Amino acid sequence: MIQFFSKKQFLKDYLEGFVDIHCHILPGIDDGAANVEEAVYLIKKFALLGIEQFIATPHIMEDYYPNTDISIANAFEILQDELTSARLSHIIVNPAAEHMMDGNFEDLLENKNLLPLKEKYVLVEMSYLQPPINLEELIKRIRQQGYLPVLAHPERYKYYHGKKDFYKSLKQMGCFLQLNLLSLTEHYGKGVQKTAHYLLEENLIDFTGSDVHNVYQIEKISNMVITDRTLNYLKPIIKNTVNTFSVI
Repeated sequence: MIQFFSKKQFLKDYLEGFVDIHCHILPGIDDGAANVEEAVYLIKKFALLGIEQFIATPHIMEDYYPNTDISIANAFEILQDELTSARLSHIIVNPAAEHMMDGNFEDLLENKNLLPLKEKYVLVEMSYLQPPINLEELIKRIRQQGYLPVLAHPERYKYYHGKKDFYKSLKQMGCFLQLNLLSLTEHYGKGVQKTAHYLLEENLIDFTGSDVHNVYQIEKISNMVITDRTLNYLKPIIKNTVNTFSVI
């Protein structure tokens, strides 16, 4: 349960050295940073929070953002050049993707052309309208191909809000769960917030990330306050995220 009367802390005080494994900072290829100037501005905002390692995860989404390894590599190169020009070459950005589990994803999976976060960890997402009909089989195939599926923001799939036991089934299938930091607030709605706290308290979350697309969202994270109770659940997840994905 959300504890309204317990002591509260600024989240930013616990993000020093964090590795953001889910963010949309590659310029001009999805609904994240519109251009390289905006991308660098976002990164500077992150740096004020002590975050200087990123895994950039632009959408690969068949009907909306049909990115490929080439388009992602090109955007990454543009960003790297700008970071060097801005004397921010100490910032670490590694390219990956947030893969929508659609028909195109199945083709990429079959050919082992996914873009992992690190090693075999692959960030995947589902439609907000309905899950893939063959979800269980798809997760099984991901693992059979040698990948480890990390489901992005499970708390945001509202069709599971009334079926909370299914999250445990996802874990049993071998799926890792990644929480969005802003889901701990009402940013995505009260239902998402309630589910995020449930997943924390049931120890179902493995990793966390910002899922930042724009300045508005990074500003909200910069000003987030959470209860001591929530912080106690979140700190080991932050630590696990850093330990798993840091390259330093």
